[in-house]
Amino acid sequence: MNWERLLSLKRAGDTQRRERNKQNETRLGFDVDFDRIVFSSSFRSLQDKTQVIPVSKTDFVHTRLTHSMEVSVVGRSLGRIVGQKVIEKYPNLKDLGYRFNDFGAIVAAAALSHDIGNPPFGHSGEKAIGEYFKSGNGLQYKYELTDKQWQDFIDFEGNANGFKILSEGGLDSGLRLSYATLGAFMKYPKESLPKKLTRHIVDKKYGVFQSQKDFFVDVVSDLGLKPLREGNDLAYNRHPLSFLVEAADDICYTIIDFEDGINLGLIEEEFALEYLIKLVKDTIDRKKYHSLKYKKDRVSYLRALAIGTLVQEAASVFLENEETILNGDYSISLLDKCKYEAQINDIIQISVDKIYNSHNVVEKEVAGYKIIADLLDVFITSVNNMYLGKASNYNKLIFKLLPENCTYLSNSVYDRVMMVCSFIAGMSDGYAILLHKKISGTSL
Repeated sequence: MNWERLLSLKRAGDTQRRERNKQNETRLGFDVDFDRIVFSSSFRSLQDKTQVIPVSKTDFVHTRLTHSMEVSVVGRSLGRIVGQKVIEKYPNLKDLGYRFNDFGAIVAAAALSHDIGNPPFGHSGEKAIGEYFKSGNGLQYKYELTDKQWQDFIDFEGNANGFKILSEGGLDSGLRLSYATLGAFMKYPKESLPKKLTRHIVDKKYGVFQSQKDFFVDVVSDLGLKPLREGNDLAYNRHPLSFLVEAADDICYTIIDFEDGINLGLIEEEFALEYLIKLVKDTIDRKKYHSLKYKKDRVSYLRALAIGTLVQEAASVFLENEETILNGDYSISLLDKCKYEAQINDIIQISVDKIYNSHNVVEKEVAGYKIIADLLDVFITSVNNMYLGKASNYNKLIFKLLPENCTYLSNSVYDRVMMVCSFIAGMSDGYAILLHKKISGTSL
């Protein structure tokens, strides 16, 4: 893989090549990607989607929106650090008009949208959709679909749904992001089957539904992504900058979820000092730390130092392995190879024990399963019966609740069911709860 192709400014529908040195310097092509994501309705819905703590009444717990913004900030820093060294190493990029800020802009835009496809109720929302088809009423559609189409549903993946939103607009008229940003967004550039053939990081999940397969091929071909292995299945090595997007996400959720747990009293402050100190021992000003009067300020200080330390470390690991990554021979995350791996794993384990398995979080996940299954059932039944011409009056009323862009009745069962799944996955937590109450007749 080579950087000139990887930094492609191409957008869906382009008939002419876009050149970096002909871009308006006041608003570069990659900056446009960031702006379009910010103004999209799919991004706005993240303000009421759970990060970890459900329906929190406090003002310091993160939603998907604040998490995404923080990941974007960290990603921009990572991109700029890496970009500066890459531009120095490959001076032809500078001759073509590329600057180190371009790397920051690409990573920032991809990081901003990294959770845009996640359903309501956190990661349990993905599992709830999958189980509806594995063991719920959705099982009836199995024999009307190909194996790969069926896998898209039983292993519903927020990353693939995110690519769907970014590539066709989701609830919007179409974002038309640059292929460089779409490439950096795709942490798992492969289809749902075959599943987990190797321990390579790309095989951990998948990143494209069958409905976006043709566009996916166009993107990876333009970027020159290297096939992951021989064969007919669609699986490619990552765009190098997606490693930075992943690192930014890993850094933020590891440190900031931990911070939320401390501020909520789920984790004792002593844990913060004991575990975060191992990350910041070279940079902490102990006198300043002990002078901070309030717990929230002390934890905030340690969090800032920890993020800064991990940003430098992740950038260093990337640059040390840059040629290996371009050759498609790098198969793990950046933080898995950093010198703080043990400390990171310790923090994550505490978060699992104290936060992710807390009663509030588990109760939210249980409720999410029921809400999502019920919504899928009534809307898929309505859409299919409308298509078959045997809709009851109730089916017709339910159909009227769909947004305008979800009322096209494809002759494909896969497309109809995927349309409903994407509609429900795009809901905020609050809207899913409200709509479920209305449909069940418990609220008007």
